[in-house]
Amino acid sequence: MRHAKCPRCRRGDMFEGAVYSFGANRINLQCPHCRMTFEIEPGYFYAAMYVSYAMNVAEGGCLWVGTALLTHSDSPWLYLGTILGGLLILSPLNFRYSRVILLYWLSPKVHYQPELDTDTPVDGNQYKWFR
Repeated sequence: MRHAKCPRCRRGDMFEGAVYSFGANRINLQCPHCRMTFEIEPGYFYAAMYVSYAMNVAEGGCLWVGTALLTHSDSPWLYLGTILGGLLILSPLNFRYSRVILLYWLSPKVHYQPELDTDTPVDGNQYKWFR
């Protein structure tokens, strides 16, 4: 999950490019190894917004507590700048890992299939993405 691999075969990359590359942080339509379609139904990744929101709230809370412990300041501008700046820096990670968490943990139809975890790519048409 940490490397954003396919939740079904754990071999193919879910995203093109690196996390912080400009213009290339797009999700693949299908797994290059097992041909699983990542967007299970139209608008499927709208649910990733809720996961991303929860991640942003948790990160903002951690940044607030860290700023309070390190600076002991009462300035709201310091907290606002630190939290907004930190969330802006973490936004590519949130975009990527909200979709990964959605597919790995919150999708009941997506399961790991160990028979697909091989070095040679398999024909994706003989396997269904659900059981």
